[in-house]
Amino acid sequence: MARPLPQRATLEDVARVAGVSRSTASRVLTGFGAASLSARDRVAAAAEQLGYAPDPAARALATGGGVRLVVAVAGTEPGVLHDPYVDRVVRAAAEVCAPREVGVSLEWLPLHAPERLRRLAEDRSVRGVLIVNTTERILAAVPAALDGRTVSIGIGSPAVPSFDVDNGGAASTIVSHLYDSGRRRIAMVTGPDWMPCTRRPVRAYQQVMGAAALPIRLVPGDFTAAGGQAAMLAILDRWPDTDAVFANSDAMALGALAVLRRRGVGVPDDVAVAGFDDVPFAALSAPALTTASHPVGRIATAAATAVLDRARTPPATAYPSELILRESA
Repeated sequence: MARPLPQRATLEDVARVAGVSRSTASRVLTGFGAASLSARDRVAAAAEQLGYAPDPAARALATGGGVRLVVAVAGTEPGVLHDPYVDRVVRAAAEVCAPREVGVSLEWLPLHAPERLRRLAEDRSVRGVLIVNTTERILAAVPAALDGRTVSIGIGSPAVPSFDVDNGGAASTIVSHLYDSGRRRIAMVTGPDWMPCTRRPVRAYQQVMGAAALPIRLVPGDFTAAGGQAAMLAILDRWPDTDAVFANSDAMALGALAVLRRRGVGVPDDVAVAGFDDVPFAALSAPALTTASHPVGRIATAAATAVLDRARTPPATAYPSELILRESA
């Protein structure tokens, strides 16, 4: 017959043995609140006698420390949570949180309702918030109660430090590479207009093309393969002489490659194609995709660490991107 497991001492047990109220025992053991020296001695002795160990989650809630890091992903609809980029952010955040016994939760932050951040500020289980796809409106909606507990992957503010890749520098490098390889009619597939992070690559593309007195050819995209296919069809329809395409994400670049393959257009002989992100499939596509690196893991790790440590952080931290040359450009 199996022996029954010994019961773990509770806060009520400590209070009973010490001869004090539960609230007094809690104040002594958490270190928050007033209690007489006599009560402190009795509670400490009772806790030692019973082998009492406070539950980490209960202690965190009692002290307002919080037990979870919220990754809040902004977007027009909940489907934004299915983006593989989000998976990489959550995975890196979880690796930071696990040794600290802090959980990670994922939430959609609607663009039309950034005031939902107030609910997170009032939730005592929330240790901190990591905002992804941050916009100016969202930054303006961050309540003061979240100051020091919120970071952004994207743009930031004086109260919300930001961590992001230098995608403007990456775009400049990619477009310059296409130019140096002899391309002169280079089109760009941009990202969603509502995302401030998509503006830097567009400006970089415009600067490189403008400096070379080359035509500007911009087509909107949505960071999906389907969006890349639609954008490539639009480029072929509007500018059939295009000899290179830079897509602001690998997913869109892979969609563009699919269209060119179906149309019998040679890559890179007729049209060179480059993306951004260096997703795992980029090296396996046909042809293998030229792209630029996006250190999502490093960025999310630094952002999550900054939230949990509540350390002084520069207003903006930019991570460099590296050009990765493959067969497509």
